[in-house]
Amino acid sequence: MDRALLRALFFIVTVFHISMFMWEPRSYADQVGGFHLVLTVLFIWSLCSSLIYSVGFKPILWVWQLLFSPYFSGPILGYFTALYFLHN
Repeated sequence: MDRALLRALFFIVTVFHISMFMWEPRSYADQVGGFHLVLTVLFIWSLCSSLIYSVGFKPILWVWQLLFSPYFSGPILGYFTALYFLHN
């Protein structure tokens, strides 16, 4: 997963979601179908994890590598991207 193109893609998707959420949070929440506690936690965690991965930071301890793994945050961001673009 240590590819520059993949990290750039993660960065672009992360910045897109952060900017859409910061620009108009109510509109973003309506677009993804609303937020509740679990979705909010997953959203924030996936954004933080993806940003950590995309800037190239690699934690030393395996616990932090697992917590900030793009294997987990990528599908979650993909889910939010699909919700954002496929919602009527």
